[in-house]
Amino acid sequence: MKKVGIIGSGAVGKALAKGFLKYGYDTTIASRTAEKFATLASEVGGNIKTATFAETAKNCDLLVLAVKGGVAESALDLCGVSHLSGKTIIDTTNPIADSPPKNGVLSYFTSFEISLMEMLQKKAPKAHFVKAFCSVGSGLMVDPDFNGTKPSMFICGDNEASKNEVATILLKFGWEVEDMGMIEAARAIEPLAMLWCIPGMREGKWSHAFKLLKK
Repeated sequence: MKKVGIIGSGAVGKALAKGFLKYGYDTTIASRTAEKFATLASEVGGNIKTATFAETAKNCDLLVLAVKGGVAESALDLCGVSHLSGKTIIDTTNPIADSPPKNGVLSYFTSFEISLMEMLQKKAPKAHFVKAFCSVGSGLMVDPDFNGTKPSMFICGDNEASKNEVATILLKFGWEVEDMGMIEAARAIEPLAMLWCIPGMREGKWSHAFKLLKK
């Protein structure tokens, strides 16, 4: 299996790090500061490795970008754009603005004409970004339990091999995969997080996921 590097040490990063470890991947979780390494190793557990963003990006084969959308571009800078060339990057980020939600609806700093993933792809043009894990909470990202019904994970990206690679991971993690096509589809996928968050913001309900029904 490829070495997996998690860029980001928040709830999403830690949840996915645990998931990759569970399924046998050699996994490293990155932090901006070395002072957090010991705490991260304790919180994630298992055989997790810790490293800086740049070390993780350089030494791992597949990366997961799990930082706040507002710092996603600067995270790529810390990784070193040259270290990202030719690598699959699972992009979990959403372009959530700093302004507070209105009636439970998040504000985004992007428009329907450009997605955050397109901005990231432009910054690292030789990387292979695949959108995934951006429309569900961290507690449901690995082995989501809906009484036997597998929820849908919407993905997109320009590189077919990378999308197939991510789809294989998603199937292991208990999801049905819905490939929405090329990178422009991120303009539709990213706003799903706005919809997903409304029940949580209004009613404190966070244990749900999307399902695409087909005839």
